[in-house]
Amino acid sequence: MTVFSVINPATEEVVRSVASTSAEETDAAIARAQAAFPAWRAVTPGDRAKLLRRFAAAVDADIENLAQLEVTNSGHTIGNARWEAGNVRDVLNYYSAAPERLFGKQIPVPGGVNMTFAEPLGVVGVIVPWNFPMPIAGWGFAPALAAGNTVVLKPAELTPLTAIRLGELAREAGIPEDVFQVLPGKGSVVGQRFVDHPAVRKIVFTGSTEVGKQIMAGCAAQVKRVTLELGGKNANIVFADSDLEKAAATAPYGVFDNAGQDCCARSLILVQASVYDRFMELLEPAVKGVVVGDPGSDKTEMGPLISAQHKQKVSSYLSDDAPVAFRGTAPEGSGFWFPPTVVTPPNLQDPLASDEIFGPVVAVVPFAEEADAVNMANHTEYGLSGSIWTRDVGRALRVSRGVEAGNLSVNSHSSVRYWAPFGGFKQSGLGRELGPDAVDAFTETKNVFISTED
Repeated sequence: MTVFSVINPATEEVVRSVASTSAEETDAAIARAQAAFPAWRAVTPGDRAKLLRRFAAAVDADIENLAQLEVTNSGHTIGNARWEAGNVRDVLNYYSAAPERLFGKQIPVPGGVNMTFAEPLGVVGVIVPWNFPMPIAGWGFAPALAAGNTVVLKPAELTPLTAIRLGELAREAGIPEDVFQVLPGKGSVVGQRFVDHPAVRKIVFTGSTEVGKQIMAGCAAQVKRVTLELGGKNANIVFADSDLEKAAATAPYGVFDNAGQDCCARSLILVQASVYDRFMELLEPAVKGVVVGDPGSDKTEMGPLISAQHKQKVSSYLSDDAPVAFRGTAPEGSGFWFPPTVVTPPNLQDPLASDEIFGPVVAVVPFAEEADAVNMANHTEYGLSGSIWTRDVGRALRVSRGVEAGNLSVNSHSSVRYWAPFGGFKQSGLGRELGPDAVDAFTETKNVFISTED
């Protein structure tokens, strides 16, 4: 049996060793999920809804344990981790209403009655990243289970502990063991079998654009359905007419949350030239005020990066002559710490302004007019999220329509609300998660015609 170690990114200590699922074990798990599918889809809608609500209640009762696990599993601050566990509960409750609302349609046609049914797909493979292990898992498995599918879930190798615990809570709540299975292991083994195995009818993947392209290509061989939530280089556009003090005070929390390891991070701040200098004056104390430290403390606002390898990658963007405007502080010693950092690249072609660094580094670039801001926000291959700061409602609507991104907030940095669809434009992804229509992505539409002619 092969095992891998889970490392606490704040201390570099080994938290636990976890058995790595082999290709053969993955195939066996998929076979069990396939065998469990007919019975699960046959569970009455009301009873499936009750099981999902019981799962949500089990998560709710375990929130503090899940949060503490995430602190050591991922280095998330305890406040964030509690919110993330609560999000799993809320998403399960939200989709517990779906089994009784999987409506078809009666379509007027000549000569008979035509109706549609929303049929579950079968086995769904959910591949979860390391940056938000709990909520992103829930965004996949909750609507999939609600629609009557069985689920095999692969957590990231770096952060499997909370997913394993969620699997245990599902069983405690009465979800049959083979209906929801958690398979820790390598992406090249477990994830690849999800892609290659014909019994897996859909893949839900969140991660890098590069890996997402590989998964999409693999799914194409079987015309396998896929939802992809990929990278982002998101703009925070600050107009001169905005509440500049609030825009500057909140900007650090739009990018440095989870140490910038967030595909929705506003890591490119575009500021109207006429207020650029004043914005930078306001931004500096806000950045230096970000509390970086022990993720287990309620006062901490930013924890460590996930691993030594990732810290090295983030550091590679900041050579000795990098245009660093100012930095916050971070602990020294053990742990993968990196200070909040503000840079001022000369143009948008600079990697600091165009690459998804996925760390606590934000680039600030001036723009002249509204049209320039839109063009600059659209300069990347990504289109996931972003913010617009203005008091002008007309401008807010014009810019929102002009920016090529799936999730935009005006005078806010909120990206994800489970009541609303989430996903990206361009190379930030394919399909949508969350919201009232997410269950549709886990069903096929079946059309049935019944002749009424003699």
